[in-house]
Amino acid sequence: MEKGYKIIARNVRFSKECEIDIIAKDGQETVFVEVKTRKTLNSGHPFEAIDRRKIEKIYLGVLNYIDKNNVKNWRIDAVAVTGTVLPKIEHLKNIGLD
Repeated sequence: MEKGYKIIARNVRFSKECEIDIIAKDGQETVFVEVKTRKTLNSGHPFEAIDRRKIEKIYLGVLNYIDKNNVKNWRIDAVAVTGTVLPKIEHLKNIGLD
């Protein structure tokens, strides 16, 4: 919300395998956001948990949503939250399968 996004929905479940953490609007684009949180980096950076398999599952939900809601402009973002007292928040725009 600090970046001007308008939150449309949170924790949208499309199946047992697919849940999208946040669906938002950024101007004319619909943004599907995957959020990963870690208290510490001991078990790796939160972005490391967003692997190819996870992105493929997100795509299934996105395709379902854009078909049912006639969405033309969209992207997938990732947000990493690290720490608890003063969490560090990192935002990657337009992640995908390359």
